[in-house]
Amino acid sequence: MKVLVRISSVFVLLTAAGLAPAAQLSTDGRGAVPHDVQQLVVIDYRAMQNSTSAMDLRERVMPPELKQFDEALRKSALNDKDNIDQYVDQLAFALFRPEASSDALVTVGIAQGQFPEQDILANFRKQKIKATLVRTNKVYPMAKTGMVLCFVDASTMVFGAKDAVEKALDARDGVSPSLLSNASMMDAMKTVDSAPLWSILDEKGTQTMMRQVLGEAGSLTDFETVRKRLQASWYGMDFQHGVKFDLTISTGDSFTAATISSLLTAAVLVRKMSGSDAEKQALSETNIASDSGRMSIHFAATDSDFNGLLHSPLFQSMVH
Repeated sequence: MKVLVRISSVFVLLTAAGLAPAAQLSTDGRGAVPHDVQQLVVIDYRAMQNSTSAMDLRERVMPPELKQFDEALRKSALNDKDNIDQYVDQLAFALFRPEASSDALVTVGIAQGQFPEQDILANFRKQKIKATLVRTNKVYPMAKTGMVLCFVDASTMVFGAKDAVEKALDARDGVSPSLLSNASMMDAMKTVDSAPLWSILDEKGTQTMMRQVLGEAGSLTDFETVRKRLQASWYGMDFQHGVKFDLTISTGDSFTAATISSLLTAAVLVRKMSGSDAEKQALSETNIASDSGRMSIHFAATDSDFNGLLHSPLFQSMVH
């Protein structure tokens, strides 16, 4: 679950937004994300497969739920020659609080594509895998992993731990609020959902991300002064011509944005002093600025420079 926030932490100082087509969630996909989502990551799976840098990045930072899902689905529902990659167009992972008053977090995955639904269900029947009903939704267990899946429509599949999927179905069926009624997150989404890989974070997610990125600088009094003013953040990535990354943090006031910008600039300088040549080069290409209550970060690198960065000690320490 922590991997989702760590994805942002890695990208902020080291990385990535824009291959067409865009990685946009359908209305059913968005409706299956619970209201109290801390972070949502959405990926154009086809675009990722067309870039060596993107696939190398995926191997290092994608949530383990993806690999578990792939393996479980192949074992329980697909033919041996099939792979889930050939059917998926978009993948989304939502890190959310099951209860609004709780700090506990769970993850649910949403896959969109042209799935051989009838073949998958036929294989379930052949293996005598029986569904349980959540209202009218049929939820299937997957290959002794503790994961389940449910087709909410012909092109949208929800998967993950049983409790997480049930919460997602509650949101989708209107039993509980969904992302569609979360105004701040929906507003943040509008600025990045045209990118092939994008993410949005709420207030708590942004605070957690920034503390991880700042490291020792995050313990400074200046950060504690402005931490609670961090409202939301969003980023997008592009692998079409090298690797580009753009992140924005909304703070609501110019003072907070400028303070966070200064702290990040200090953190970059500290890391440049102890980093490898690849790390120093990457950090030198990182531009940090603030304006009108928002702080922005931009990074760009060639494919070769980025691939070297993926193997650096700093990158490895941030994703594990």
